[in-house]
Amino acid sequence: MKKKLLLLLFFTSFSSYSQTIVSTTPQNKKVILEEFTGINCQFCPAGHTIANAIKNANPADVFLINIHVGGFSTPAAGQPDFRTSFGTAIANQSGLTGYPAGTVNRTAFAGLSQNGSTGTAMGRNNWTNASNQTRNQSSYVNVATTASINVNTRLLTVFVEAYYTGNSPVSSNRLNVALLQNNTLGPQSSGGLGDNYPHQHRLVHMVTGQWGDTYTTTTAGTLVTRTYTYTIPAAYNSIPAELGDFEIVAFVAEGQQKIISGNGTVPTYTGLIANDAKIKEVKDIAEQCVNTIQPKVEIQNNGQNNLTSLPITYSINNGTPQVFNWTGNLSSFAKTTLTLPSITYSLQANNNLNISLPTDDNTTNNTGTMAFIKAPETTTSNLTIKITLDQYGSETTWTLKNSTGATVASSPVYADSAASGAYPQPDININVPNDCYTFTIFDSYGDGIVGAYGIGSYRIFSNGVVISGVEGGEFGSSDARSFGVANPLNISEISRNPISIFPNPSNGMITINTENTLSITVCDIAGKVVFSKNNVTNNETINLSNLQSGVYLAKMVTETGVEETKKIILN
Repeated sequence: MKKKLLLLLFFTSFSSYSQTIVSTTPQNKKVILEEFTGINCQFCPAGHTIANAIKNANPADVFLINIHVGGFSTPAAGQPDFRTSFGTAIANQSGLTGYPAGTVNRTAFAGLSQNGSTGTAMGRNNWTNASNQTRNQSSYVNVATTASINVNTRLLTVFVEAYYTGNSPVSSNRLNVALLQNNTLGPQSSGGLGDNYPHQHRLVHMVTGQWGDTYTTTTAGTLVTRTYTYTIPAAYNSIPAELGDFEIVAFVAEGQQKIISGNGTVPTYTGLIANDAKIKEVKDIAEQCVNTIQPKVEIQNNGQNNLTSLPITYSINNGTPQVFNWTGNLSSFAKTTLTLPSITYSLQANNNLNISLPTDDNTTNNTGTMAFIKAPETTTSNLTIKITLDQYGSETTWTLKNSTGATVASSPVYADSAASGAYPQPDININVPNDCYTFTIFDSYGDGIVGAYGIGSYRIFSNGVVISGVEGGEFGSSDARSFGVANPLNISEISRNPISIFPNPSNGMITINTENTLSITVCDIAGKVVFSKNNVTNNETINLSNLQSGVYLAKMVTETGVEETKKIILN
């Protein structure tokens, strides 16, 4: 009897005091939602939204793992490859029949399976139901985890504890540790952000292998502890492995399927120097036809101390430097994108933006540059937009915007066609004032308009000639091209034939002063013709009082070929 009492005391001490981070109190299951997704999956953003809503409603009880797998994850030319060597096997055992699909704890739920029988994969509309069912079930094992990353060696250390409050129905369980990366910008069909969709909870590696680490201590009152180490590479499939963007999800399963419970954590960091502000990225600058821009730069705190203020110096083409004093609060590895105040510069054929930060404990990452070029220009304001679609025309939209971001032209609603091919659309003709313009075309599926479904294209002409570089068709989610309209007047002709309009502003009655007979065309700011007249003579008055108040453009062409465009303001 005395020996049994001593054994009981020893066991109690082991159960109560050997664990360090895991609870010994019986708990309900935590949700491990594995989502099968892909960058070319049209409905996957809707799946991301549903999964995030489940997580946000129960942040301590729900953990997401996004697995890029299947045909929709296969990258097209120029797209990133988010796939792993682990995803196919996990997806194949789920019985999925379409994307996006998801499993909740790799468990089959009656009436919710995609394949209508025993498969664990479910359509996105059933994830919430399955997650709620899971969170209301008791778990025989509790899981807790911590992790750290040494920034100098890139060594990840993961510590996991699993405490059994009940007996496992099987003799062995498997402990799995998934490494996930967040905030990876990339393309996403129907994401609405082009190539800047933020991919979250993206599986990059299974630290414990395909199906986990097997152990046999699975009875009530036992504690399993494991420490795993793994050196994080510089990149996965050429996609940078950003140390500040990782998270860990650990879970216990009864085999390859049926996850019982799990938990997650964000790593802490060791080896950091005290102060290290980094220019992480100077954002791309599109072709320019104006001499004032607002540069964008992403800064990151790679130091141990919080970053709360930072003077940022920037200049273009070695012009006068400008300083922006940023204030905020960035913890270790936190980052933010800043839009710097406008800077005026001398626009050249080739231009360089230079940005620098003050000296700190690491000077190797305190500077950044971005080269950009002058946009092509046309000297005529009559534009023709020619669009040829592929088979899936409904996926294509486009806009033409001026330097203020106002839309001056946009696509009609296009329709799909019966077979793969090239489908020319009616030309769109507009007249625009001198300005800088950006044409952006979007494909909701993310594969452009040149490929397996036909040979589409876009081209913008000026007086019958393609504007240099403003053409294409082979792209992912979107493509953008800038150009300028600069319609200079011939000074000698102006002196022989001055044209003036008065009064301006006007209540609608304006008088034309011209030495030669001319034709006049008045357009609103969107390029729509609202008035036109031929054979206008000197001192002739025209009546625009039927037009709404606003700004209009009057293009006048004399019988001798002199062309001039003037702005008219109607009060």
